[in-house]
Amino acid sequence: MGRKKKYSNKMPNMVYVLITILIAFSVYLGSEKLQDNVVNNSEANNLTNTVAQESRIDVADNSELKIYYLDVGQADSIFIQNDGQNMLIDAGNNDDGANIVQFLQGLGITKIDFLVGTHPHEDHIGGLDDVINNFDIGIIYMPKVATTTKTFESVLDAIEAKNLSVTTPVIGNEFSMGSAKFQILSTGTDEDDLNSCSIVLRLKFGNLAYLFTGDEETVNEEKMINSGYDLSADVLKVAHHGSNTSSSEEFLDRVSPDVAIIMVGEGNSYGHPHSEILNRLNARNIKIYRTDTDGTILITSDGNKNDIQVLNDIDLNG
Repeated sequence: MGRKKKYSNKMPNMVYVLITILIAFSVYLGSEKLQDNVVNNSEANNLTNTVAQESRIDVADNSELKIYYLDVGQADSIFIQNDGQNMLIDAGNNDDGANIVQFLQGLGITKIDFLVGTHPHEDHIGGLDDVINNFDIGIIYMPKVATTTKTFESVLDAIEAKNLSVTTPVIGNEFSMGSAKFQILSTGTDEDDLNSCSIVLRLKFGNLAYLFTGDEETVNEEKMINSGYDLSADVLKVAHHGSNTSSSEEFLDRVSPDVAIIMVGEGNSYGHPHSEILNRLNARNIKIYRTDTDGTILITSDGNKNDIQVLNDIDLNG
């Protein structure tokens, strides 16, 4: 009987010891698992940061973006440079061609890597044939519409003479020019409304964005708003020379620019820019530049800030 009593007294002690060991082992395993979770969470955070970094628009070291909004009167012509490549969006009226060529040659330009004719109205494609005839040309973007005007035929003749081809823009497509990333946001095929066929481009460079709108109209703006594409831009080239056929309240709110540039001729017969549009821009505290009063406007950017210069002495209006 004494042996049994002695045995029964030791059992609780041994059980206690075993339970203590098991608890300690469980705590150890739990801490190891917790440590694994900490490592995994750290790895997940690193992965998230990597994805975030990859989604940014990287700008090459010392990369500089230059955008010239050329003073070509009641017309459009925009020249863009980045990382040794060049883009020309439109080339003014017929009489502007020679002056645009001379200006570009003065900058030492020998090749236009991307040539964009936003739509086949003379005040946008008038000088394209001169540009094609005088420079090496890479990709030509024009909407899939045609007219029977002599201006349009001259552009086609220049393209054919150099065995070049036209690339039809596709909404949503993206392409790069150096560190500058472009997306096509709008175009059309309605030959009865050429303005609505305008190629609209959004340029993203570092943390900044720029919108080039041709003569797009409110019908295009509505489609872009409903498309889901990012329309925000720090600088907006105001559509159709500041006409009230464009720049709707909703579109301006969606773009939300800090700067608006209106390409327009002094004393033009259309009354551009319309006071309604100027009022909309002013109501949103958007800084306005105009080629009729400021001349050629040059924006230089490092991807984080814009330096805007007014070059009154550069007048390319033929």
